[in-house]
Amino acid sequence: MPAGNTSIASDPQTFRRVLGHFPTGVVAITSLDGDGQPTGMAVGSFTSVSLDPPLVAFLPDKSSSTFPKIRENGRFCVNVLGAHQQRVCAAMSIKGGDKFASIAWSPSTHDMPRIHDSVAWLDCEIENVYDAGDHHIVVGRVDELGLDTGDQPLVFFQGGYGRFASTSLSAPAELDLYRSLTILESTREFMEAVAEDCAVECCASTVIGTQQVLVGSCIPTSLNRPPRIQLGTRMPFTAPLGTGWAAWLDDVGMRRWVGDSGGQLDTDQLDAALERVRERGWSLVLHSPEQVRLERAIAALAIDDPDPAGERELKTAIAELALDDYEPRELSATDTHDIRHLSAPVFDSAGHPVLLLSIYQAPRGLSTERLTQMETALARAGQQATEAIGGHRPH
Repeated sequence: MPAGNTSIASDPQTFRRVLGHFPTGVVAITSLDGDGQPTGMAVGSFTSVSLDPPLVAFLPDKSSSTFPKIRENGRFCVNVLGAHQQRVCAAMSIKGGDKFASIAWSPSTHDMPRIHDSVAWLDCEIENVYDAGDHHIVVGRVDELGLDTGDQPLVFFQGGYGRFASTSLSAPAELDLYRSLTILESTREFMEAVAEDCAVECCASTVIGTQQVLVGSCIPTSLNRPPRIQLGTRMPFTAPLGTGWAAWLDDVGMRRWVGDSGGQLDTDQLDAALERVRERGWSLVLHSPEQVRLERAIAALAIDDPDPAGERELKTAIAELALDDYEPRELSATDTHDIRHLSAPVFDSAGHPVLLLSIYQAPRGLSTERLTQMETALARAGQQATEAIGGHRPH
């Protein structure tokens, strides 16, 4: 027997310890007892089973005093606990007493207790209960479900509770993003290489009509934090933002991109900036108070129902923007540089941009040599991703 192997039949503690290296999510299974009072239990063995029909399962211990009450009712609600709900988890884990004394909840359509501020919930009917050693396998049919906060889930790992902190995330799979998210999967390894090599966050965005959407992000393991960028965020795709994408637009797309901002921008400067992007294969925007103001104005503008004050602030911010900070012709070899973002496109088989890879949150005061390394790494990632999906840069 190889070193480190142990017979689980003779050492159940090793079995428990080894499986403790597998992280699990934490849910509260809730129901009503025979007196109509809320009852529930914390479970780390919840899983999806089937999409059609929609089935889920959890595995309660046969010694549980709560599960017989849930089984008698025939219905239960799965409350996916958030990282902020450790106290809820503790309350659901106690034996006896009023577990709901300090927990806010409201009844679902089927009167099951839905715990407030959970990440998500699923209202289910018990379909089958199977015997599984010292546990039951409870399969439930999902009748109703939804998201509440959508926050980070509570995770159990090696005997402790915490939050999920990924170094590689994707945006929610909305209908108009499926193609971009599929391409993102072929691009992720190159983004991760940029993040590790440059010790920065590397993200990906795409353009849908008149919107720019952030669809993916990778951070290096050395940063030891979750991505700061809010994935799925949509913002107006308007000049001068997104030059790394706009440089490859046709005449119709260019007119749409410039739009109302044309009156506030020096079009000759803008054309020269776009030409430099095409020549280099990457886009560079330097940090400035005016650039920060513009990005804040865009972030604050509601896309579906923009208010007049927000539109005025956006136009004012564009008018005050100095295009000298967009795609600068040359950078002094002896100065240091504060970059706002650095981007490179990924092209499809028709030579159209499909993703824009970008470095955000780069350290201030970069040397020209260090900045050149980042430009090279990002352009290489864009080219590698282009080749991976069978694309090519337009001629």
